[in-house]
Amino acid sequence: MKGIDGLIQEAWAIRQKHAPTMWLAVPGAKHYASRYYANRRDSFVNLSVTGQACACRCAHCGGKLLQTMLPVPTPSAMLRVVDGLVARGCRGILVSGGADCEGEVPLLQFVEAMAYARSRGLRVLVHGGLITKETAIALREAGVDQVLLDVIGHEDTIRKVYHLNRTPRDYFDSMMACREVGLAIAPHIVIGLHFGLILGEPRALEMIRQAEPEALVLVILTPTGGTAMANVEPPPVDHVALTTAMARIRNPDIPITMGCARPPGLYKRRVERIAVDCGVNVIAYPDEATVVHAQRRGLETVFTEMCCSLAGAAPLSVPSGQTPREAGT
Repeated sequence: MKGIDGLIQEAWAIRQKHAPTMWLAVPGAKHYASRYYANRRDSFVNLSVTGQACACRCAHCGGKLLQTMLPVPTPSAMLRVVDGLVARGCRGILVSGGADCEGEVPLLQFVEAMAYARSRGLRVLVHGGLITKETAIALREAGVDQVLLDVIGHEDTIRKVYHLNRTPRDYFDSMMACREVGLAIAPHIVIGLHFGLILGEPRALEMIRQAEPEALVLVILTPTGGTAMANVEPPPVDHVALTTAMARIRNPDIPITMGCARPPGLYKRRVERIAVDCGVNVIAYPDEATVVHAQRRGLETVFTEMCCSLAGAAPLSVPSGQTPREAGT
């Protein structure tokens, strides 16, 4: 069996079969400025259909993430927000919200507003918890560009972290409900979700491989103040490396992204460097040192202000070192 260094080398060899581009996603939902690029406020915005309400209160989030989103608690509120965003030059939205006690986000009443957003030229992504067939059909008819789904591979994590009486099969079925109606999906794995430990990640990777998604997003447990995991240590860097390498090896043909969430500082720089070496195609909000490392490995670094799961096909993309004006955007 290969050690971690051998797996990283294998993952990099697979990456060589992809285009030599490293997409650097910096959507406007979070400010980003470096010597290479500065994003624009409201270029891509996250919306919550439940405001700050969430029945699950997951141990790693506790509803804190919802506080960073624009609240759109009614369809009419979403319509007004969409009009305002379009007027300010927004190019896309992520529609999400707090989940109910079944792990589902109440999306159905908002599908007409999502269709309206598409008609105004916005890219529309949905991060909606578990997805039923009925919801999947409605999202497809609304013209949603992509559905993002957290995929959890162990029942203990589902119960102890998400506080749900669900199984890994439910997450697989959600992916397949979307696939069967023709929706593009970008499943997410939170590395270290089980209180900093690697537990369900291998099974989650296998379920994702079977679902044949358009993209795979990896994020890392980030201990957050005011949550049950505030004092939990994030997963060791070598565990992140192993999971990232295996993600690349098991999914050789699709874009793999290191998404928005990971601990800051030296840890962030180390895992981003590893992500480059493990052959990811996209990194969100990269450190300047990561841009340099990707270039030294022979990759062209290109910034985009679209969500990381759409990177590579986004119109708001410029090579690092150029401003949007210089690139003609």
